[in-house]
Parts: sequence; C-alpha cells; structure tokens
Amino acid sequence: MRTYKTTSETGLEHQSFPLRLYHKAKKLGIWDPRDIDFTQDKADWAQMPDTERDNVLRILSHFQSGEEAVTVDLLPLVDLIAQEGRVEEEMFLTTFLFEEAKHTEFFRRFLDEVAQDQSDLARYHSPAYRTIFYERLPEAMGRLRTDKSREAVVEASITYNMIVEGVIAETGYFLFFESMKKKNRLPGLVEGLTYTKRDESRHVSFGTYLIQRCLQDDPGLWGLVNQKLSGFIPVLVQYIQENFCPDQLPTGVDYNDFLTYSTSLLQSRLATLQRALHRSIDEIYRVGEREVEIVEEAHSTTG
Repeated sequence: MRTYKTTSETGLEHQSFPLRLYHKAKKLGIWDPRDIDFTQDKADWAQMPDTERDNVLRILSHFQSGEEAVTVDLLPLVDLIAQEGRVEEEMFLTTFLFEEAKHTEFFRRFLDEVAQDQSDLARYHSPAYRTIFYERLPEAMGRLRTDKSREAVVEASITYNMIVEGVIAETGYFLFFESMKKKNRLPGLVEGLTYTKRDESRHVSFGTYLIQRCLQDDPGLWGLVNQKLSGFIPVLVQYIQENFCPDQLPTGVDYNDFLTYSTSLLQSRLATLQRALHRSIDEIYRVGEREVEIVEEAHSTTG
C-alpha cells in the first residue's frame, strides 16, 4: 500500500544534504534570463573580429546543445529517485530540471539577440563532442528507464554530473571568465554564465553525493567509478584537441593555463569520490555543502 512520508512520523528530513540543496536553490536559483541586459553585449559583438566571433559561437554551441541535452536526459533519473521514495532528493531534482531549462533559454536568447545567428550550429560539434552528447549521455541516462541498479545510477551520474557538468561545462566557464570578464566584454553573457555556474555547483554537488551514497551502500562499486571516470580520459583529450588548440581559444586565454585547469578537473572529481570510502554520510553532507558555499561566496564577491 502506498504511503506518504510527509504525513508520517518521519516528515521531511530538512537536515539532509539534498533538501539543504533544495533550500539553496529556492534562494539562489531564481533568476530570469529575460532580465539580463544585453545592450553592451550587442555593441561588443559588433566590434569583435570574425575569428573571435567564430570561437565564441563554437563554445556557445557546445553550451547550448549541452544544456538542452541535460534538460531532456534528466527525466529517467528523476523517475528512478521518485520510485525509490527518496522525496528529499526528488524535491531537489525538480529545481535541477527547472534550472537546466532556464540555462537552455539563456544561451538561445544570446544567440538570437546578440549573435543574431539562426544557422545550424551543429557544424561546431566535433566528433568527440558528438560521442559524449549524442551517444554516451543519452545512453547512460536512458539506461535508467529499465535498469534501476546502483551500477546504472553511478554510470549515469558520472557521465552527467562528473563529466558533462563537472569537466566540460567548467572548462567553458574558465574560457569565458578568463577572456570576456577580464576584458569587461559581453557583460550580459558573463552575468548569465555566473548564474549558470552557481546553479550547476549545486548539480555537481548532488551528483557527487549520489555517487558517494551508492559507494557507502556498496564500497565494491569503487572499481566501477574508477573505471568509468578513467574511461572518459581518451574522449576528453580528443575533445580538447579538436576544439581548443591555441588559435581556437578566445583572446586572452593562455593555452598552458587552460590545459592545466582542464586536466586538473577530472583528477579532482576522482579524488573527491575516493574520499567517500573513508567518510560517514554526515561528513559527506558537510563537505558537499562547504563546496557549494565556496562557489556561492566567489560569486557574491566577484559575480
């Protein structure tokens, strides 16, 4: 017989990490892409040389399709969490889906109003990008429709949260913040990216928590975690080689700094997950919340 947690003696677990993320999302995730002022962006875009516009469009095309992909592909995870009766996690995931839809709207608005480009931007989707977003992401997330195992959940979260959001998107933020923000160009785009990065810090933290929760239940899954994360290295290297050689980087970005930053991201994700094997679930909560707070503090002072 069906039961409802919120009318039982248990009620909602407000101190649980997912519900604390939910409360943060209510306060920090309510921004409207239509409120961002693109007046200066239009003036800046008109002055940019064609080669620089092309580099920006390539990165934006990756963001745009990536945000649409995760908006579409998240639903099987939401359904699985709902079926397991994890209402606090599901409540956070409702904000997750809402925010991904907003990110999709934001990038399309920039393309329409600033770049004024309605062409087929899939021309910028390199083979490695297609491997990740056209194949691995929908396959890993779609598997959850029929496979509810911890192994399937771990693979989906690694693909989605660790690789797509935790490495590829973070690399894109680095490029724009290093180039546009330092030069005080495209301020509307930088503002929206700042909000997007703050949103996705919660998403990545939830994915880290989800994988760590699975590891707490079954430490034997560490081999799968290590295998899946390490297995992305070749396609990530290919992705960088195809899209970010020195003459393809936005003006002002040092290639060596970019390589150092991008290669450190995957190592950081792996180390964070490995520490879950030696922490209690309460410690995982505290560390995850602190990681989100660091991003929030950075945006409150520089965003």
